[in-house]
Amino acid sequence: QVQLVESGGGLVQAGGSLRLSCAASGYIFSGYTMAWFRQAPGKEREFVARINWSGVATYAIYADSVKGRFTSSKDNDKNTMYLQMNSLKPEDTAVYYCAADAHYNGSSHENYNNWGQGTQVTVSS
Repeated sequence: QVQLVESGGGLVQAGGSLRLSCAASGYIFSGYTMAWFRQAPGKEREFVARINWSGVATYAIYADSVKGRFTSSKDNDKNTMYLQMNSLKPEDTAVYYCAADAHYNGSSHENYNNWGQGTQVTVSS
């Protein structure tokens, strides 16, 4: 069983930055795909970023809406994934969720089996 706990959300002005953390515990290893999703009120959960394991190294994939502004990284020693969010926009306001899966490595939220409780990010204009 994998437990995921997000932290780091908050209120920030447009143009500002936040760094989210996702601490993982339980049976999890470097080969898991870990991902960030977000869900704004009245909208579907959407993919933000994921970190995949190629068998040799990790690499990150980003949604077009955050590419160039967000950076995801992973510290295997700490079992923690990060999402550095820069140049934040009001449309980035959402609850941000961390997800992990041992077998799936794509961007569809339906296929992730492990989720955190979410952390609220609010960007004011």
